[in-house]
Amino acid sequence: MSSIEWNHETFSKFAYLGDPRIRGNLVAYTLTKANMKDNRYESTVVVEDLETGARRFIENASMPRISPDGKKLAFMRPNEEKKESEIWVADIQTLSAKKVLSAKNVRSIEWNDDSRRLLVVGFKRRDDEDFVFDDDVPAWFDSMGFFDGEKTTFWVLDTESEEVIEQFEKPRFSSGIWHGDSIAVNVPHREGGKPALFKFYDIYLWRDGEEERLFEGVSFAAVDSDGKALLLRGKREKKYISEHEWLYLWDGELKPVYEGPLDVYDAKLDGGRVYFLTPDAGRVNLWLWDGKAERVVVGNHWIYGLDVSDGKALLLIMTATRIGELYLYDGELRQLTDYNGPIFARLKTFEPRHFRFKSKDLEIDGWYLKPELKEDEKAPVIVFVHGGPKGMYGHRFVYEMQLMANRGYYVVFVNPRGSDGYDEDFALRVLERTGLEDFEDIMAGIEEFLKLEPQADRERVGITGISYGGFMTNWALTQSELFKAGISENGISYWLTSYAFSDIGLWYDVEVIGPNPLENENYRKLSPLFYAENVKAPILLIHSLEDYRCPLDQSLMFYNVLKDMGKEAYIAVFKRGPHGHSIRGSPKHRAKRYKLFIEFFERKLRKYEEGFDVEKVMKGEKKE
Repeated sequence: MSSIEWNHETFSKFAYLGDPRIRGNLVAYTLTKANMKDNRYESTVVVEDLETGARRFIENASMPRISPDGKKLAFMRPNEEKKESEIWVADIQTLSAKKVLSAKNVRSIEWNDDSRRLLVVGFKRRDDEDFVFDDDVPAWFDSMGFFDGEKTTFWVLDTESEEVIEQFEKPRFSSGIWHGDSIAVNVPHREGGKPALFKFYDIYLWRDGEEERLFEGVSFAAVDSDGKALLLRGKREKKYISEHEWLYLWDGELKPVYEGPLDVYDAKLDGGRVYFLTPDAGRVNLWLWDGKAERVVVGNHWIYGLDVSDGKALLLIMTATRIGELYLYDGELRQLTDYNGPIFARLKTFEPRHFRFKSKDLEIDGWYLKPELKEDEKAPVIVFVHGGPKGMYGHRFVYEMQLMANRGYYVVFVNPRGSDGYDEDFALRVLERTGLEDFEDIMAGIEEFLKLEPQADRERVGITGISYGGFMTNWALTQSELFKAGISENGISYWLTSYAFSDIGLWYDVEVIGPNPLENENYRKLSPLFYAENVKAPILLIHSLEDYRCPLDQSLMFYNVLKDMGKEAYIAVFKRGPHGHSIRGSPKHRAKRYKLFIEFFERKLRKYEEGFDVEKVMKGEKKE
């Protein structure tokens, strides 16, 4: 009998692949495993020769970068004692390595075409031990903490002499890439003294201490270069941050590569051709532009990693029933790794069943997982709502979905208006109407699902989601009595404090909810907090203390008001972890979160238990 089964720790059995890189016949990537005993993630850089299949490993390393000549490998290694990041360079044949730089804060590294110099982009802060200080907005950012006067730093590192030979600074949120022997730098454009973050950029070429401004106040940024042309992702000019990203080439003249109808997630330039990823109705596919854009890798999958070299595309691909593995596309698609095959061979997984339904004026995509059931057996239902609102569900692996389907629950998920993967009009329909028609889309999807599956128990429907999904869970419990339990994670309950407190509130909330927050009635009208009296179902609010995207006040306010009204509400605050703590929290953190998730729905949708004794829940004990 297999020792591997679905539970709150199954995620630690998987191998997670990231940051794929390719040069000629060499590929490199990061392989990460969760160490439950030591409560840490252990990352290894893997280097593979596609011709021989030989693999070599560098432990305690990440961010692999193969030099253009294929002779060297740069990588990052944390120095936990000094709390610094170290950059190492290894000979690709022997993997004999030397440390070339120690720095406190590094965000990216990139080889120059000479295979000698590295562009190192990082940041510096005041770092006073007693207080932080700022005169710009936002003062903090999710996963980054307080900015404390942060400046983006650019270093040109000569790996032979191991010396920084050039350096300069730009405002926070700047980024840069090599463009020949120049550096293309993206700097947030400022309007009226305030940075127009995520919307407008100024783009410069920097070389030998001098810079030339190429673009001012444009809505695209330089994301790749072949030394001759820059690949630009975004738009010429945006009215809304929520608009789709498109692609352009600049070689002294701006040329469109792709201008819709879909969004663009990632893009790479290779020999004058452009490879890029688009979300497409629950899938993420690979496109190739060679004077004309066409889909080249299409399927019920989710491509989430991309690199290209000499007409070969290296891809990370997951499906709804498998986490990601490495693939190569060179006219044909072939799988390179199978780290998780033996694990999934011992685990039951469920393919999503697709359905379409009409909601008001739109056709909407929905999916569900059907558990194994006896004839005429009724099963509870959990509705998942994705983040965003410009997120997307579909053919990607969601751990909690497979976990709950294996425990006998139907799992339902839809892409309401506002989701990505459709035309831009579909994405923008939610602006200033969040919680209105998009909520109706979700409800219409549930009704259609219940028609399709008579074994689904209408009297035992739960709802859950993270971020926008957490907001929608809060909203759903105030607007409908269909739901008998809800788990809201890192969600919004009051849009006004989100606008004033969130790292992106000054930009994003005024787009999604509306302008003039202090006067606009939407900030009250669309906030679940003001409908708390309507809540009939038990709710578990899960939040992370270090979430600066949807800060803790959002769940804590809702919890306090619900308790004051005598409602059944519980709150679990994780002391560490950013907005994405559900995936990026420590292994034990994640296991405890999954345990809470499982047990709350078990007790509220299956056992109808009163209360939620967290001590007994976490110990796995039964009430005496």
